[in-house]
Amino acid sequence: MPHHKSAAKRMKTSEKARQRNRAVKSRLKGVVKNAEDAPAAEAATSFNEAMSALDRAAAKGIIPKRRADRKKSRLAKRLVKTTS
Repeated sequence: MPHHKSAAKRMKTSEKARQRNRAVKSRLKGVVKNAEDAPAAEAATSFNEAMSALDRAAAKGIIPKRRADRKKSRLAKRLVKTTS
């Protein structure tokens, strides 16, 4: 239990941020998985959706930029492999 008003506020804001981060990461995992498993016809659209989600998460600081870049690169390679 916090002993100061500021500590109580910090607990609330940390919890809100934690919930938001969990939601974004969860959505991110789903979008990336959809992009990986998408059939050739839907691959491009799911790939674009995954790119956008990864960029947004990295911009907000939820995941590191390098991790987003790495995932995007691997998805791009997979897209080329499935479409050709």
